[in-house]
Formats: sequence, structure tokens, C-alpha cells
Amino acid sequence: MTAIRAAVLRAAGEPAAVERLTLAEPRAGEVRVRILASGVCHSDLHVRDGDWPRPTPLAMGHEGAGVVEAVGPGVRSLSVGQPVALSWLVPCGVCRSCRTGRVWACLDSPSFRHRMPDGATVLSAADGAQVLSYCGIGTMAEATVVPEAAAIALPDGLDPSVAALIGCCVSTGVGAVLKTASVPAGASVAVIGLGGVGLSCVIGAAIAGASRIVALDRVPAKLDAARAVGATDGLISTEDRAATVEALRDLTDGGPDFVFEAIGRVSTVELAIECLPLGGTAIVVGLTPFEARASFGVYPLVDGSRRILGSNYGFADPAIDFPRYAAMHLAGRLPAERLIDRRIGLDDLEGAFDRLRAGQGLRQVLVFD
Repeated sequence: MTAIRAAVLRAAGEPAAVERLTLAEPRAGEVRVRILASGVCHSDLHVRDGDWPRPTPLAMGHEGAGVVEAVGPGVRSLSVGQPVALSWLVPCGVCRSCRTGRVWACLDSPSFRHRMPDGATVLSAADGAQVLSYCGIGTMAEATVVPEAAAIALPDGLDPSVAALIGCCVSTGVGAVLKTASVPAGASVAVIGLGGVGLSCVIGAAIAGASRIVALDRVPAKLDAARAVGATDGLISTEDRAATVEALRDLTDGGPDFVFEAIGRVSTVELAIECLPLGGTAIVVGLTPFEARASFGVYPLVDGSRRILGSNYGFADPAIDFPRYAAMHLAGRLPAERLIDRRIGLDDLEGAFDRLRAGQGLRQVLVFD
């Protein structure tokens, strides 16, 4: 058993408290990872605020990286001291999606139950009560125990904060461009919302060789951040949607070929669809609260051969894509370090959530010594 500190959500809508927990030793097929960095993602905020109901008590965090500290019997792909990024989706391996190679669309991942594949939990509170791990990995903690398949080996020399972002926002945004949409060189692209995922979409568009990359947000400083990672143009999005659509069309010769919505708001989903030209594609990357509904004109969608795509996790196959994105970063092609504007401690988490609600800053990362 190992004693750790972790951010624990006891009830939706209440602050996450830093608690001392006991972490079980890794069993067969499991590894213990000492967490070095964990990103503060909007998905964590949705859970904390109750937009996405989840069982509690729950050790929070799903975007993390660290170093393997111990391995259980039968583990072959990892060794002690290996740097890893953690995947928040462990494929079941037997559903129809897994059988056809679409692991990001797994229908029965144990991650959905916030437990190990056999239903066990690895965390317990001082009174012995079980504590769940968000998505089965619970990265807002000093250490965690995960299935071998959740810990993806990465090359030495990678900043742990960058490795953490590869575990979620980089794979989600870059993958939405390169894998979900397969944006071709020379296409025009717009990205709505410039948090960590949106900026990753901008990076993906630059890697793809898009000819025009228009970044949209309400915060001028975020437009500067987007230009620093490859955007050719910045556009302030206003409450006047018609004016925003017109300005975007002017910048992209009638409308962008691909529009990525990376906020998860009904209004911006509808904006992404509305600004499409003939043959254009809207890729919805941001996740809304569960009950949110958006609307669009059916006739122009069909008549204009427009498309709407949903992109979960950037269609990631973590075992393949995490090392690929890490290699791109180390080669200077994927500047993920520019997504990080603040490194904080575990006790600063609630302040980080406040900034996230207010739309301030880029990606915040919890770092552990």
C-alpha cells in the first residue's frame, strides 16, 4: 500500500478536496505510475460542476503523465523508470468497434465505470471506503495504479507537462484535424474556441498544411497564442453571429472548408455549421452538458452537401498516436509547450477551475515534485 494525496470530488457542485488516500499495489496486468503532471481539462470542470453526472467519491483527473514506479505480474510492455502518458480510454478489445480497429469508439470500456477492468478500485479513504478513479486513471494525484493498456510508453526527454497534454487535449485536437477530418494540404480551416483543444486543432491544421487557418475567440490574447502555433488569421467572435459569419466568409473566400468547434456550446456549434460553404465540413470537438441540443437548417445542409462530424478523442489509438505525437513534438513540428500558460500545485485546483469557467488563459497543468 502507498499513501498519496489526491483531489477528491465528494459531491457534484462542491469543491474538490485534497485528501490523503491509500493506493493499492499493482496486481497482474497493472502498473503504478508516479504522476508528474496532470492537465486541468474542461471535462474535469464538467464533472466538478455536475454537468456530467459521475459516481462519487471520485479521484479527479484524466490527462496525466509520469513514470512507472512498479509493475504487476505479467506486465511486458513497460518497466520501472519508463516515462508514460496515460490514456483515459482503455478499449475492451471485444466490442464491434474494437474488433474493427476503432478503439476510440469502444462500447464497453472499463474507463466508463471509473474502475479497473475487473471492477476493482485501487484507492481507499482513511475510513477504508472505496474511492473511484476518474476514467480509471485519476491523474490529479501523486500516484495511480492503472491497467497496462492505459500507460503508453513515451521517449525520454519529453517534458512531463507536454506528455500529459498528449494524453488528452493534444490527441483530441490534433487528431480531429489529421484523423477525423483528414484535412488535406491547401484547405482552409477555422477553429472556434482557443483553449488547449482548440489550439491543438490549430497546430493540427498547420501540420496538415492548411493554406488558411482562422482562429476565433472572444479573448484577444488567445488570438495571439493561436498565431504563435500556426494560425494565419485571428477573428474576435462577437454576440452578433451574422457579423462573425460574414467576417469569416470574407477571410476564407466564401467560408472555410473545415470548421472545428472546440468549446462545447450550443451557440458555437450552430455557428460552425452556419458558416460552412458548399461542400464544407463542421467537426464538433467540444463536449456540451449532457442535455444540450443544437439546431441547423436541414435544406442547406443537404442541398450544399455539407457535413457534420463528431470527433471523440481525435479518433485516437493511444498506443500508436501518443508516441507519434511525442515524436512530432521532439522534432519541432508540434509545439505543445505553447499550450501551457500556468503550472500550479494540487492545492490550487479550485482556482484553476474558476479561471476555466471564466474562459481565462490556455492550459493549466498540475505539477508534482
